[in-house]
Amino acid sequence: MKNLHFKDFFWNSDLTSTAGYDAIVQYLNDGKRTCKEAEDFMKARASIEEKYAKDLLGLSKKVCGHNEMNTLKRSLDMLKLQTEHVSLSHLQLSHSLREEAKKLEEFREKQKDTRKKVEQQMDALHKQKASQYKKTMDSKKTYEQKCRDKEEADQNVNRNTNTSNTKHIEKLFSKAQQAKQNAEEADRLYQQNVTAVGKVRDEWLKEHIKACEMFEKQSMERINFLRNTVWTHLNLLSQQCVTSDELYEEVRKSFEQCDVQEDIEHFVNLRRIDDKPPALVVYENFYSGQRAQPWSSSIQTASTKPQERAVT
Repeated sequence: MKNLHFKDFFWNSDLTSTAGYDAIVQYLNDGKRTCKEAEDFMKARASIEEKYAKDLLGLSKKVCGHNEMNTLKRSLDMLKLQTEHVSLSHLQLSHSLREEAKKLEEFREKQKDTRKKVEQQMDALHKQKASQYKKTMDSKKTYEQKCRDKEEADQNVNRNTNTSNTKHIEKLFSKAQQAKQNAEEADRLYQQNVTAVGKVRDEWLKEHIKACEMFEKQSMERINFLRNTVWTHLNLLSQQCVTSDELYEEVRKSFEQCDVQEDIEHFVNLRRIDDKPPALVVYENFYSGQRAQPWSSSIQTASTKPQERAVT
């Protein structure tokens, strides 16, 4: 299938019309606006990543497991450390996104400067073409009117050929001669303007084709550049996901080494007091001075009165 090109499909039967050219310029303006929107989109994403990075960095500095010990403490410390690393990676991502947005901005400005020169040249040609066309059409109207005046003057002479008024005949001949000269001058000026507008048209045709080719090339470059830029943008975001997962994997590995029993034993060995519980509280009889048996449900209370000695 044959490729379609700007230079083949944006003409108009009206020489003074700029509808085809205007349609292409509008397309280019829309493309420029798209580039600006994509640029703003990436800058906004960079700002989000930067804010997220700063929030993560602040989070990594918060207390988490300060009083914890042994393997769980090491795992929680690893969580904070890798959270800090993730924040730094997001900060780097924000810088990379801004760099890509900057490249897009520079590309857009470069295309704008190149277009500006061509558009200024084409605008001048359009004004020249319209002016020369108007001048030609005006000279055509004058030429046609002078031709009608000549025909009328000739008819007046023919109608009065048999008149006996010599002065009147001479006057009619003089007017006819002057009308002929005016018609010839108008014809010469009209042909001159037709030639001039033809040259302007030829120059405009040549420059219009060149402009169409340049505009088409710019459009192709813009689409390709924008596509590649967004592709790179997405690759950066995907790489950030990989980087974050690798950092989180270090935390997961640390928690895999977290041993519940080891942490319990660590605490016992570090903070142990004694391995014997306190002795059982026993009842001591004040009078007997003997240690009583441990309390039980069958304890019988001893008499609190001293035994009386028998009288002999």
